Formats: sequence, structure tokens, C-alpha cells
Amino acid sequence: MKQLNEYDKLIDSVKKIHMIGIGGAGMCPLAEILHKKGYELTGSDNNRTDTLSRVEAMGIPVTLGHFPENVHGAELVIHSAAIMKDNPELVEAERLSIPTLERSFLLGAITRKFDNVIGVCGTHGKTTVTSMITQILQDANLSPSAIIGGKLPLINANGICGNSDTLVCESCEYVDTFLKESPDISVLLNIDRDHMEYFKTDERLIESFRRFISSSTKCVVVNGDDERSMLATEGVDLEIITVGENEGNDFRAVNVAMSKGGFYEFDLLKGDTIITHISLGCPGRHNVINSAMAAVAAILSGATGEDVKYGLSRFGGACRRFEILGKPNGIVIADDYAHHPKELEVTLNTAKAMGFNRVFAVFQPFTFSRTSMLLDEFARVLGIADQVVLSQIMGSREKNTYGVHTSQIAEKIDGSVYFDTFDEIADYIVDNAKEGDLVITLGCGDIYKAAKIMLNKYAEK
Repeated sequence: MKQLNEYDKLIDSVKKIHMIGIGGAGMCPLAEILHKKGYELTGSDNNRTDTLSRVEAMGIPVTLGHFPENVHGAELVIHSAAIMKDNPELVEAERLSIPTLERSFLLGAITRKFDNVIGVCGTHGKTTVTSMITQILQDANLSPSAIIGGKLPLINANGICGNSDTLVCESCEYVDTFLKESPDISVLLNIDRDHMEYFKTDERLIESFRRFISSSTKCVVVNGDDERSMLATEGVDLEIITVGENEGNDFRAVNVAMSKGGFYEFDLLKGDTIITHISLGCPGRHNVINSAMAAVAAILSGATGEDVKYGLSRFGGACRRFEILGKPNGIVIADDYAHHPKELEVTLNTAKAMGFNRVFAVFQPFTFSRTSMLLDEFARVLGIADQVVLSQIMGSREKNTYGVHTSQIAEKIDGSVYFDTFDEIADYIVDNAKEGDLVITLGCGDIYKAAKIMLNKYAEK
């Protein structure tokens, strides 16, 4: 039985909820679930987006802009983490003594409203594996709900509200956000050194993941080939199901082979029995373990081997995960969310295996702390590309107390260049990329805008 906390009881005690930033990628799926569960919702946002249109299509009243009167009549106000404390709607809610909650508390409460929550955690691959599981279950007509960190083309959204008791949830470790959730099946993909400005030590990082998987009610599905992930399972009093390629795992990916274009296929083995043969619809060696773990989580939630085979063959990747944006003049323009050295290494190795003449890596470093702490690693893995183009660092929530600059990466990579603006980056690509090349923008900030500028410049030419 999942224990309710004070925030759950608050949410259960109200019917009228106002959501500030309702059109955000993280807010929209929560709004859809609350709407389907009978809550009376209103919302506001500053920008008209596809997700905001999706909210309006549900019949939820939305105001463009943030105004004090928007919260009038609400019994509870939910806001995204991006909303500042001086937001006029938050200020008005406080004046009227309307309780307010940040989005992560609502997400935690929602995980306690489903009987089969699949919480997908790990440093790398969360969005891809959450999307894979959702694709398998949706294609199998098992009607899951899902909350995903990226857009899944199958549903053209970051989430969906189904009719079953299964919720597939991307569970993020940043500042221990995932510890607010209550998974039934936890899926631990890997543990790498990231967000170390918060975790400080490997021990604390691993302990955070241990606490998350320990909160599961049914079992833990873990990457048995990942050393830190296995350390996190030590002392966890639950069924531990290991997945990997090495001998000794409960489920194994065997007979792994690559077809032309960087797409892989393999047999999924349980003990000595082949469960299914998987031919992936998205490129990259890393997606062998990703898809094997997604397959096991889906099977534990009612999917068959045939469901797994069908769903994964149709899954072409989540948006911003090696997403092909266009092919002007025979040049492939792609975009990927990779922002940690390990992710960059995997993505660039995948790109190099796909048969392009040259690979242009256009990278936007994200946060000063990560860039400073992993500077040498960034330089090493970006060197996999044939040509490296760098933007300025996107500081996001941080100030540059580290004294770090893009030029410090560039000076470690032979032939690399860096620019102040996306327009300059796009001009460089248009002047230098040739037919048969791949240009891939990389980073979790807004570097995808540079790719769109490139496409516009090619169209103008």
C-alpha cells in the first residue's frame, strides 16, 4: 500500500485547480491526467505552443499571459519549477491564502493514483526507454498513461492518459526530484557522474538511486552490466531483475548484429529461452540495452514477446533523440539532446557508424558547473566528430562562478571553432558542409534553434 502524504491529501481534498505554465512539456501530461480524473482545471502560459493547443483541445480554459485574476476561484495552484516567486498569479494566490505546489509534488501524488507505476531512472536514456515502454504498451492496446521528458511521435505529445492502471513515468534524479514519486516497478538504466554540484560524491549519488528503487512496491529492473547501478541495488529488499549482455543476467541481449545504417537487432533471452527477436527502428549500439530493459518492463506490465517485437520495430526515437530535421542539398541535419560526455560519445559513435562522409558536431555546453567539472571529457568525446562547432555556454540556473568559457574546450580540439550566435554557426555550416555530410546539433538547451536557422538558410539559397 502506498502511503499518502500531506500533499496527496491536499490534492484529494480539492476539485478546482489552476496550473501556471500549463503549456509546458512537463505540465501538459499532468493536466491531461487530472482532467481525465475529473478535476476542474484552468491554466495560463506566456507562449502559444503545440502543447498549449493540446491542453485547449481538451476543453480546459487557458489564458495567454499571467494575471492575478487567473487564480480567482481556484482551490489549489500548481506551478512549474520555471515560475518565479514574484509571478503575479503566485503572489495573488498567497494573498488569497490559496495553497500552491510545485509540479514535482503533483507528479509524486499522481504516481500514487496508479497501481502499476513504471519509474524509469538513470543518468542516460530515460526519455528513450520511457518512450519505448509507452510505444510497446500503446501498440499492444494496453492503454497506458505516460509522462515523458520528450515528445513521442506515436502520440505526438510528452504524455498520454490511458484507461489502465499502468503509468510509465520518466523519473529524474536532479536535486532528488524522483524521491517524491512512488514507483511499483523501478527501471534503473545506469548511474554516471552528473549533477555533481548537488550530489558532491559518488556515494551520495548512488545512495539517491538506492532510495528511489527501494521505494518500489513490486520489483527493480536493473542494468546488470552497469557497476554503479548494481551497487545501488545492494541492501534493497525487493526482487532484483537484471538485464544486460553479460553472462549471469536474468534477461540477456544475445546474437547482437548491426544492419546497414547503424540499426541493431538481437534476441532477448530469459534463461535459455528466446522471448523474442528485436529489430530496432532507431539507430545506435546503446539502444540494444535500452530496448532490452524497455522490453522487460513492458512484459512485466502485460505485454507479450510479439508486442515487444512489434512496438520496438515501429519506434523511431523520441523527438530530440537523433531526430532527422531535414536533408537540404544531400546534407543531413539532425538534432540530439546529448549534453553529458557519455551521451555525446554514444551519439557521435552512432553517427560515425552510419556511413556519412563527415560528421559535424554542433555542441552547446549546458551549465557552467558541468562544463567546468567535465571539461577534458567534453573535449575528448567531441573529438570523435570530424568537425566540431561550439556555441557559448548556456548557464541556465547558474552564474559563472567557475570562470569557464567555450574557448577552453575549443583549444583542446584540433580544428574546432566557436561562435557567439546561432546565426554565425548556421553561416559556418552552410559555407562548409557538403553533400553526404551529417550536421548534428547537440545539447539540452536551445541549440536546436541553430539547426532550424540552418534549414532556413538552405531554403533561402
